[in-house]
Amino acid sequence: MTEENYNYRISQTLLRNQFPGKGKLQIPIIPKFQEKPGDFDDLLLIGFDKTHLEDQNHLDRIVHFFLYDYRFERVWKNPDSDIEKLSRYRAVLSPDFSMYLEMAPVMQLYNVFRNRWCVAYWASKGIRVIPTVNWGNESTFDFCFEGIEKGSVVAVSTYMASEHDNRCDQKEWFMAGYNEMLRRIEPEKIICYNTPFPEMQGDIVYVDYERSSWKYMSYERSFQKDDLEAFKIGGAYPKPCDIMEPYLIGKGGGSAYGGKWRPNPNKPQDKIFIGPPNTVQRYYLQLRKGGYWVTVKYGANGKAIILRHETGHAPGSGHSNPHDHPVTWNNPDEHPQKGAAINYPEGAPDLKQYRKEVYFLDTNIIPYDPEAYRFKTISEFKTSMRYGAEVVIEWQGQEYGIWSENGSIRITCSGTPNESHIFENSDAALQFMVGPDRLRDVITQVTVLDRTL
Repeated sequence: MTEENYNYRISQTLLRNQFPGKGKLQIPIIPKFQEKPGDFDDLLLIGFDKTHLEDQNHLDRIVHFFLYDYRFERVWKNPDSDIEKLSRYRAVLSPDFSMYLEMAPVMQLYNVFRNRWCVAYWASKGIRVIPTVNWGNESTFDFCFEGIEKGSVVAVSTYMASEHDNRCDQKEWFMAGYNEMLRRIEPEKIICYNTPFPEMQGDIVYVDYERSSWKYMSYERSFQKDDLEAFKIGGAYPKPCDIMEPYLIGKGGGSAYGGKWRPNPNKPQDKIFIGPPNTVQRYYLQLRKGGYWVTVKYGANGKAIILRHETGHAPGSGHSNPHDHPVTWNNPDEHPQKGAAINYPEGAPDLKQYRKEVYFLDTNIIPYDPEAYRFKTISEFKTSMRYGAEVVIEWQGQEYGIWSENGSIRITCSGTPNESHIFENSDAALQFMVGPDRLRDVITQVTVLDRTL
């Protein structure tokens, strides 16, 4: 055996056994947090990806890892790399490696071990640490609370469990694990990032998500090499993330797909996907310039199965007036998936022919609301495209149609309606130049004239 091989075999990078725990799993035990006066007064957090050695404005915050795992994998692979930086902040929460319900159980166990090992290592270097607690279903309860002594201060996040955007809450999953945590750990205090549920018991330290986000931080940072290093996975740099999207938190628990889809009350156009079972209903979608009728057929469960758009949309769409879109709901999060257009160049059949028992209800008018149609983030645009969106935007006096068709994205321009640009995915489409600007740079600023999904 070479000396190099021997040194690798006994290295802590491989063995990770210097922090003994209890029981057969030997998950490292985290020392209790020693509270100081003022530690939890008007508490704010800072994401690990926003920390840096030059920061002088946010050192009174506690560092959190309620982020996607790729943003902090480095703390496991290179645990010494951030010691100096993290030691400057008030305290550090343990890395919230994901515990999605759909994960293989062995991966859930591995991520609990990584959570505890990292924070035990930082504690051994003099950093003040607090364990973040996460869980899967009841089968994880035998190990997901290990390594945390009774009476400890702990941290949780309710974001992923809360109703938000187009997602229903996952409160039942969250409260089952939360109550089990109270029973097993009997925590002294519980730092709760995002609004607590009314049912949550214990001494809760509420941390406002909005006030802790990057929008309220008193510095601007460019996307530099040290940021890229934080996102490095397996030696390859992924594409830059959506830096200006709202600060994503609480990503690592509950279903990996998020809560079940629900119509967003702030987007009136969402309402057309849910209606009275076994009916056909007509809606008038008002646009900034005119509008058009949408006829929707609902199945026995009240979910849309056919959308008929009585318009050709923007010039160059290639859609007949009218045209139909089949709608399916068989994806894991029950999000409506709008299929490619079915065109009727010689006229469309009566929707009543699809099923005999359908009938028409009163007309509904959905007013045009530019704020409801607007894309708030790049991620929202990409998600919309994934589920079959049709979008018409206006930028600097020119209209553009953006069509999701069988996994590809097609973009047309009113100035050249017979010319289409085809892209294999949303990332590629976002590189398209709308006039002098890249679509990625202006998609949250454009005027959205028409949008389905």
